[in-house]
Amino acid sequence: MSHAAAGTLVQVLSARGESPAISKAIKLASVVFFAVLTAASAQVSFPLPFTQVPFTLQPMVVLLAGLTLGARLGAASQIAYLAAGIAGLPVWAASATLAPGALRLLGPTGGYLMSYPFAAWVTGRLAERGFDRKYVTSVVAMAAGLVLVYACGVTWLGLLARDASGSAATGLGRALASGLLPFVVPDAIKLLAAAGIVPSLWKLAGRP
Repeated sequence: MSHAAAGTLVQVLSARGESPAISKAIKLASVVFFAVLTAASAQVSFPLPFTQVPFTLQPMVVLLAGLTLGARLGAASQIAYLAAGIAGLPVWAASATLAPGALRLLGPTGGYLMSYPFAAWVTGRLAERGFDRKYVTSVVAMAAGLVLVYACGVTWLGLLARDASGSAATGLGRALASGLLPFVVPDAIKLLAAAGIVPSLWKLAGRP
């Protein structure tokens, strides 16, 4: 990419700070913002009758975190989000069947949640190579992160997860049917819509 060394949106904006302290403050505020936004997006959740995995807006926020912040800061925002959930703060998607607190990570949705720092890192790494500047390449970067979310989530759901009753994992076949296939089309639509946000912000910032 022609902008390989240019940095992500937040990296460039923070570099414009008048002092190192301001630069650090911009980065910290951005990390906190995306951690809070991830928690808020979890509250927009819809349980589905055939799976314990709810439909939420979280994956798109995770991918936008990577695209906007870059690999390190994007991953940090999601680590902060997971730390808040492990500490017992009400940041997980509301559920009558999924466990609260740290136990949520052991349940059916644990693989998806634990993938978030890695997905943000992958998307952010591509953004640092200039993939965040144009719509098509932003789609590619976000799709790479989403594939990682699916891979970790389905593998955990199929092989390692335990539900609230202690029942064993479902097996990969059922995990694909309940943890991947129902979400592919809606997530693709969300991704195609969200991928235009950062390139548009670049244009507003006066960069191609």
